[in-house]
Parts: sequence; structure tokens; C-alpha cells
Amino acid sequence: MRNRFHSLCPYFAMFPEAFVEAWVSRLTKPRDVVYDPFCGRGTAPFQALLMNRRAIGNDINAVAYCVTKAKTNAPDLEHVEQRLDLLEAGFDMARWEDAASSHPEFFSYAFAPETFKQLLYLRDSLHWSASDLDCMIAAVVLGILHGDVKSRSYLSNQMPRTISTKPSYSIRYWKLHELRAPVRDVFSLVRQKLLYRYQDRLPPERATIFHGDMRNLPRQKDEMPGPIRFAITSPPYLDTTSFEEDQWLRLWFLGYEPFPTRGRVSSDDRHSTPTSYWRLITDMWRSFSLVLDSDADVVVRLGVRGMTPNQVAEVLEGAAVVTRRPIKLLSFEESPMRKRQTNAFRPGSMGLRTEIDCHFRMK
Repeated sequence: MRNRFHSLCPYFAMFPEAFVEAWVSRLTKPRDVVYDPFCGRGTAPFQALLMNRRAIGNDINAVAYCVTKAKTNAPDLEHVEQRLDLLEAGFDMARWEDAASSHPEFFSYAFAPETFKQLLYLRDSLHWSASDLDCMIAAVVLGILHGDVKSRSYLSNQMPRTISTKPSYSIRYWKLHELRAPVRDVFSLVRQKLLYRYQDRLPPERATIFHGDMRNLPRQKDEMPGPIRFAITSPPYLDTTSFEEDQWLRLWFLGYEPFPTRGRVSSDDRHSTPTSYWRLITDMWRSFSLVLDSDADVVVRLGVRGMTPNQVAEVLEGAAVVTRRPIKLLSFEESPMRKRQTNAFRPGSMGLRTEIDCHFRMK
């Protein structure tokens, strides 16, 4: 049965845990280190921990880092609840009137006034990057921050679960359909979700999670738990999604701007040209060459429009030439995207129809 921490936060563009489980079972043994430099919501490192492997994850997106760190370094439920109780006791609604009124118009439509003030207070009070307790609470909030208004599981007016729609579009939509944000008590809903998640077992090990550019990982090699013999990852796809825009509301809760940005957090967020995109993939290989052990296996899932599976595999292998280490493509296969997430917010869109899974060995 699927561990409930896997779905801690709905997330766009992720691979399923079954994909990780199959490759980890095939290519590693217990206590081996599993590594994902583009870890997203942490599927690979968390699944690796569940399988008694050690794990390393990295992502430049603060949302991904927060969610991954929470599920792979989860503190005891009792301590998280105590921290939440302390936060709730310190909340004073009146103190957040000015902060609420100074935010852009979007927020007055997106959240009920009481709910929004609680969010502002938690945004200011949670030290999520320094405290495992606060990180868990922040990650739970991220998972319920927006979603279906008909469900009592989300805090916002009508929005997709996986991405944050743009402010102007959202306001027009809510006005057109006469939708009002539901009144939700953030503390109560977080407490409810914590009880639900913690019904499943936590892995005994903790993962090493980095927040930053994967190009910088070789400088942090001394902080890694052991030699890396297996890497599994899915880099950002060419001209497909931008986390700064698609996750802007979650980023706001973690302390970023109260509006979508592009190119401020990462220049690699969305490459729109093949030249710049394959330069990113080349840098990924260069980073691999500096941190992976000898005879390491690398599995890459990639989706690229306008290329055959054979072409994707060939170009991906060709990009590895910069490593100056012998690399061999052992296999590749096409994986149809059976449940395309774009249908949730762009019905009928073409998007990507297939993904290519490539298995390499680096000497």
C-alpha cells in the first residue's frame, strides 16, 4: 500500500514511486545511496528510504526542498503537534489586519479574511528552512494551500491542486462563476492532515537534502552519506513548465514575492530553446561525473517534443561526452503518459504524450 507521505503535497511533473521502486530494486542493494539532483517533491529519496537505502535529494525550488525535507526528515508527530499548539496560542487576528490589506487584490478573493490572516502569521512565524518541526508544518500547509473549493481539504477559492493559476486569470474566473473563498481554520486543517499522514510508518533513516543548483553539488560531496552508485532523476522538460510561475503561491508562503516571477529564482526554470536546454543536460552530466562512484548506474526520465525516443536517447548520451568518463547507454524505452496532469487545468491540451526512460552506466 502506498505510504501516505508520498502524497504530502500535490505536485506537477513528477514520476510515480513505482518507477523508482522498480529501478532501485533492480540496481541497488540495502544501504546503497540513491541520488536525485532534481528531486521535486521527493519521490525518489523517500522511496529509497522506505526500501532501506540511503538517499540524497536536491532541488533549486524552495517548494520542492521544503516538501522533500519534511517527508525524508520527519520529526515525531507529538513534537510537531506541540509546535503547532504553541503557534496557535500565539496567533492574534487583529495584528494581521494591516498586512492583509497591503497584499495584492488576488489574496482577498483567494482566501477568506480569517484564513488569510492565519496564513500570514504562519508565513512570518515558521522557520521552515532551519527547523524540522516548522518544515513539516510548512509542507502540510503547502499541500492544502489551494485546490478544489468543494473539498474541505483545501484553504483557497477554486484552484488546481498542483499549480497556482495566475492572479488576473483567477480573479476573472472567480468573479465570472461567483465563487467565494471558504472559511477554513488553518490550524485545525493542518492538525487533521498531520494525523492522516502519520498513520503510516516513517523510514528509520533520514535523507540528506540540499537546496540549490545541482551544479554546486560537487562542492558538497563531503556532506554526502557515502559513495553514490545509483542516480535516478527527471530533469525539467524542454519548454514545458516553470516552477516560479506554476508554484508562485506556494513560493509566496515560503517567503517569496506575492506574485508570479520568472527567472528570479533560477535561470534554468524553463528553457524554451533546444540549445540552452541541452546545455543544462550537459551540466547535469558534468555534475554526475564529479559525484558518482565508479560503475555507477544512472536512470534519466525525459520528455522532449518533436524527437523520437531513439533521438532523445542518442542526444542524451551525446551530452555526456563532457564528463570524460566512459558512459554507455544500456537501454531505453518509451513510457506513455496515461494520466496527463495538464488536463486538470488545460483540458484538451496537447502537451507531452510520452516520456523516455534511459539507463546508463558510468565508469
